[in-house]
Amino acid sequence: MQLQTACGAGFVPDSRDRDISILCAYDTATGHTEEIARFPLLIEAPQWTPDGESLYFNARGLIWRYSLRDGAVSHVDTGACQNCNNDHVLSPDGKMLGISCGNGEGISRIYLLPAAGGEPRCVTPDAPGPSYLHGWSPDGGTLAYCAFREKGVGPDIFTIPVSGGEERQLTRSSGYNDGAEYGPDGTIWFQSTRSGLMQAYKMGPDGEGQTQVTFDGDLNTWFPHISPDGEKVAAISYHRGDLEPWQHLPHKNVLLRLFDPDGRNIRTAAELFGGQGTINVNSWSPDSRYFAYVRYELPEG
Repeated sequence: MQLQTACGAGFVPDSRDRDISILCAYDTATGHTEEIARFPLLIEAPQWTPDGESLYFNARGLIWRYSLRDGAVSHVDTGACQNCNNDHVLSPDGKMLGISCGNGEGISRIYLLPAAGGEPRCVTPDAPGPSYLHGWSPDGGTLAYCAFREKGVGPDIFTIPVSGGEERQLTRSSGYNDGAEYGPDGTIWFQSTRSGLMQAYKMGPDGEGQTQVTFDGDLNTWFPHISPDGEKVAAISYHRGDLEPWQHLPHKNVLLRLFDPDGRNIRTAAELFGGQGTINVNSWSPDSRYFAYVRYELPEG
C-alpha cells in the first residue's frame, strides 16, 4: 500500500493534505538537524520505536512505520479504525500501539492494538466526549490522556488502566490541560493555560504536586517531551499573538526548544514552519540523543 495514494475510510482531505512534510532528526550532541525524508503530503507526530530502528507517524487517517535502515514505509493495519489522528503512542516495550481515532461525529476514542497491526480494542468506550492519547506509563499498566468531559469546559488530564475500567481525573483547573505523557520516573508532563499563556507543567502519577516548569512571557509552550534518560525536555513554542493560548495550529513559525527538567537552561534547537503535527507525541530516540520532528512547506500554486 503506497503512502501517497492510501487513505483511511473516514479520511476527508483538506488543504493541509497538500503540505510538503520534511521528517527531521535533531542531534543534541552536535546541534545539527538531519533531514531524513520528504513526503508530498501531510504526515504528523513521529515517534521512535524502543529498538531505535523505526519511526511511527500518521497520515491520511492511517498509521505508518518508517524504517530508518532502508527508508521503507509500511502501513500499520488498524482494523476498523480508519480515522486516526496525531495522538498515538507505542507501549514501553514496543509491542503495543495506542491510537486516538475519530468516529465521524467529532468523538475521538482511545484504542489499543498490536504494534505490528491488528484489530483495535477500545479503552474509553463510554466516555461522553473526545479523548486524545499522549502517554503510556513506564510499567506498561496505565494510559494518560486529555479529554473533554464537561460541556463548555476545556480538556483535563485523565488516566485509565490499559485493561480498561474507570478513568481517573487528575486536573481540575480552568482553561486547557493537555498533552499528558509519562517521564521515565513516572512523573506526568503536560501543558496548561492556567497561568494565562500555555506553559509546561509536571505532576506526580496521581496528580499530586502540580508544578509549573516554564514561565515564558512571549511564548505559548506545548508538548513538553522528556527524554528517556530524564535529563532533557523538548517542546514546541508558538509566539504570543500568533494564536490563542489554547490553540496549537498548523502553518506557524515556531520554535523547538530544549530545557532541563527544572525549566532551566532553555535554548532554541530549531526555528521552523510547523506547529500542529510537528511533535504532538514524544519523539525522543531511545538513547536520548535525537528527537524527531516534522517541518512543513507549502506547495507552489
